[in-house]
Amino acid sequence: SYAFAYTITITNQRELPVRLLSRHWIITDQNNKIEEVRGNGVVGQQPLIAPGASYQYSSGAVIHTETGDMKGSYTMQCQSGTQFDAPIPLFVLAVPHMLH
Repeated sequence: SYAFAYTITITNQRELPVRLLSRHWIITDQNNKIEEVRGNGVVGQQPLIAPGASYQYSSGAVIHTETGDMKGSYTMQCQSGTQFDAPIPLFVLAVPHMLH
């Protein structure tokens, strides 16, 4: 197994605060084995992010190959109660020096 650490920065580009309610990850290893992860908040928190502010956290993933990728979305909530999904673009998980 290979353990990878990653750091995410979320910036609120809206005019009002938003709260991060939950996450949905799709993690794929180089054998195309897919694992989906859903859960409340991130690293045990459901942060409220002010307009123009950023929230940063670090976490990790374990896969069974030297490379893989992750993508997904966060479910966010406005003060009005309206919810929306914020996409998380695909990023690569790779053992150092595996990719050129």
